[in-house]
Amino acid sequence: METDCNPMELPNNTGFEEDSNYRDFEGTDVKDMRLEAEAVVNDVLFAVSNMFVSKTLPCAEDVAYINVETRERNRYCLELTEAGLRVVAYDFDQTDDRLQTPYHETVYSLLDSLSPAYREVFGNALLQRLEALKKDSQS
Repeated sequence: METDCNPMELPNNTGFEEDSNYRDFEGTDVKDMRLEAEAVVNDVLFAVSNMFVSKTLPCAEDVAYINVETRERNRYCLELTEAGLRVVAYDFDQTDDRLQTPYHETVYSLLDSLSPAYREVFGNALLQRLEALKKDSQS
């Protein structure tokens, strides 16, 4: 069904422009890094001793901080940005500007480089999922 619409007949004020919750997002593709950080934590929490988004360090649209303790009991503070994840300190809720660590594209890559126990737990979980899929496909 096709309809004719005269743009001059449309109302000038749709209410969208006035809503301050949406004004900053109009025409942009903005990610909330706190939400991204929560997703990262939920994805790999099973394979580390402890992991949570920092409530002490400031989160913004372009950066969030994640505290992680590996199964080896090593603590790290991770920075999450559009560039990826990197270690910014060797303790919770800290940043060390002198520390120059590489960015990792994924949390899996970063944890794989930091924790052999993570690698083992994650690999075993993956194997179990694959075996479950194989079992389901044979039934």
